[in-house]
Amino acid sequence: MEFKLKHKDGNARVCEIKTTHSSFYTPIFMPVGTAAAVKSLDANDMKNELDAKIILANTYHLYLRPSSKVIKNLGGLHNFTRFDRSFLTDSGGFQAFSLSKNSKHFNEGIEFKSHIDGSRHLFTPKSVLDTQYDFNSDIMMILDDLVALPASKERIKTSVNRTLLWAKEAITYHQSMQNKGIGLGQNIFGIIQGGTDYEERKRCALALNELSFDGLAIGGLSVGEENALMYETVQNLTPFMDENRPRYLMGVGTPENLVENVERGVDMFDCVMPTRNARNGTFFTSFGKFNIKKAEFINDNEPIDKACSCYTCLNFSRAYLNHLFRARELSFFRLASLHNLHYYLDLTKRMREAILNNAFTQFKRNFYHLRGK
Repeated sequence: MEFKLKHKDGNARVCEIKTTHSSFYTPIFMPVGTAAAVKSLDANDMKNELDAKIILANTYHLYLRPSSKVIKNLGGLHNFTRFDRSFLTDSGGFQAFSLSKNSKHFNEGIEFKSHIDGSRHLFTPKSVLDTQYDFNSDIMMILDDLVALPASKERIKTSVNRTLLWAKEAITYHQSMQNKGIGLGQNIFGIIQGGTDYEERKRCALALNELSFDGLAIGGLSVGEENALMYETVQNLTPFMDENRPRYLMGVGTPENLVENVERGVDMFDCVMPTRNARNGTFFTSFGKFNIKKAEFINDNEPIDKACSCYTCLNFSRAYLNHLFRARELSFFRLASLHNLHYYLDLTKRMREAILNNAFTQFKRNFYHLRGK
């Protein structure tokens, strides 16, 4: 990976990242392709309609189905999906934590029961990397010990201790595999845990800075805490994160979350929110969000957002989308997802432009003004 910090406006940053499969500038939003597919969209949509440079795929789900060996035998994620740009794959630890009521955390790893067939599995720092080597993803996330919030100080301390133990094991293993010629084009990110505890977050970040990770991620937020507490945690944490590596805030979030955390120095984001909300009829726009299923849109010939240049807004009316949603037409999912992802990707593009022009403060003011805030 090549990483360059290009410009700063306050703490907001524009950085350039080059992987084996694509190059892109931050701030950037990564659409979520949980099962190697962004729901209702294909590689053509992602490249030609949205111009997405990097998407996220889920190690837990792909490990269980179709399996990493199937994907490896079919040429890795890029050939399997025909999306030939960058992939980031998470470690699967969050899904093992959230989807299985019977998951157990040990110093060796995370034992969990499959949500598909009830079979039992163990994720370890080495095994999740082996799975991701099979995927040939451009950015691999390490296994970390995630805790739901609120949590006791003792549990948070255990989480950080275990996360650091696994981080050291992962980076050592990755280096040994690269010495064998495996994973040479793949990059590895460490994950900072610590809940909302200032000292534990600081301890975890400083320790990970000393290891040769290609980037650093902030995990364990947007798991039950208030937005203000999330922002405070990120504000306090980024000064302890190496400025010369990408900073990735995992699983966040709303458009407001993106703006606030870019202001605090975050570079990369992912979240299922734009596509999940799309399937439920909720659109994100320059003036806020609304749900298309309301009766007021039955005869509305306007696009979703007059300020939007996505395929959906250029071609279809609110009335038509209202009809598709009410008729349960499958084409609604694609059109709605295209709009919401375009909005998120365009939002990060406009933030990049504002940072480069030293105008992020004005951008943020206008962003909230259009929302009536």
